[in-house]
Amino acid sequence: MAALLWHLRSGRFAAPIDALHLPAHGRGAGLPAAMRRLLRRRPGSWDLPELPQIGGPLEDEGAVAASQREAAAAVGASACWYGVNGATGLLQSALLALASPGQAVLMPRNAHRSLIQACALGGLTPLLFDLPFLSDRGHVGALEEAWLERVLAELDRQGQMPVAAVLVHPTYHGYASNPLPLVSLLHQRGLPVLVDEAHGAHLQPGVDPALPASSLVAGADLVVHSLHKSAAGLGQTAVLWCQGTRVDPELVQRCLGWLQTTSPSALLLASCDTALRQWQRPRGRRALLRRLDQGRDLADRLTRAGVPLLGTPDPLRLIWHTAAAGINGLEADAWLLQRRLIAELPEPGCLTFCLGLAPHRGLAGRMLRRWEQLRLALGSSTPLPPFASPPLPLLGAPERHLVEAWRGPQRAVPLDDACGAIAAQLICPYPPGIPLVIPGERLDRSRLRWLQEQRQLWPDQIAGMVKIVA
Repeated sequence: MAALLWHLRSGRFAAPIDALHLPAHGRGAGLPAAMRRLLRRRPGSWDLPELPQIGGPLEDEGAVAASQREAAAAVGASACWYGVNGATGLLQSALLALASPGQAVLMPRNAHRSLIQACALGGLTPLLFDLPFLSDRGHVGALEEAWLERVLAELDRQGQMPVAAVLVHPTYHGYASNPLPLVSLLHQRGLPVLVDEAHGAHLQPGVDPALPASSLVAGADLVVHSLHKSAAGLGQTAVLWCQGTRVDPELVQRCLGWLQTTSPSALLLASCDTALRQWQRPRGRRALLRRLDQGRDLADRLTRAGVPLLGTPDPLRLIWHTAAAGINGLEADAWLLQRRLIAELPEPGCLTFCLGLAPHRGLAGRMLRRWEQLRLALGSSTPLPPFASPPLPLLGAPERHLVEAWRGPQRAVPLDDACGAIAAQLICPYPPGIPLVIPGERLDRSRLRWLQEQRQLWPDQIAGMVKIVA
């Protein structure tokens, strides 16, 4: 604890630095003015309990309840709830509201680990569908309508009967398609739709027509926004939206009561309020539009200067394609950290920077200098080879029930000795927090070979030992 306090108090992280990572408020520069004023008050004066005048996210009265009603009305939702343990708790509560023990839920392979954990908590079966794979960078691409139609056809062929569906929009990297036809296809099947839109709170209608549409506009039943990832909220702040008639808001609230703290931070609740109000006001929308334009200008300048970038519909995501220059992104990240340029997400083939909501004066010049230095230090004339796609079926479920594999007898073995075994744990590089394997899946020869390749690429993220069902 002393070490943590030293780091926070030392000023080391306040020195000039290009911190292009989350939270999106850019170390306070992008926080709403009201929140900055609050944080300047006597420390701890805002650390209040759920007094009657304040209330909490699950209370019917008080300032928090009033703020939630106003926020829901502003976007046309029937209800919303603020969260203070990130998108994780809200996603898990929402999923538990959609399905009962023993039922199945359709979800993509790039679902965050919190949703897999919710399946374990609720005794649900995840029906996992594969997604397009971009081998030049090792990323999962955006879900398109034609791909989802193939998934639904396979669902019929297998005779699977999910009771709800989950979508991810946009991805961690900012890849996105139009969510409207996706939601419509699932609604035609009678499936309520939960969208993990943690990285898409800034997809505000009326701000920039070039942005992907919000899942709220597309008619999704439940949508989760992480307010510190794509809005000006403090870490751990999030909001869950509910709309339409397919989901009972009272059931959602009961599920929230199972997983949410009974002592929410008043500071974090105030941050939820101010972050959402910022998007609702013309001044906040104009500021967002400026940041989007600045992001596009930065990408254009870097591209013209020869920096290999990967395109994404989100101007606040900037992806250096290090593999194109023969550079491992993890090695590039370590090199750049020493030179005070901090990325959000290092991966073997890329570096993803989150530009956030703070201005970055002179960033283009500094990034160009760092790229040239990096290329000279670590670069090669030969690009890295394409990344192998995971050997996964279009649609599949764990061979052993998730809960049974996770809670039952297990033992640890070297990854090399796990062929044919049933996994008893998540294998999940973090970030991005997307499982490569979930409990109950069989580690067959092709899957194990792919995992061993991944371990070579992620030596610090994938252990040499794996827990299997005993």
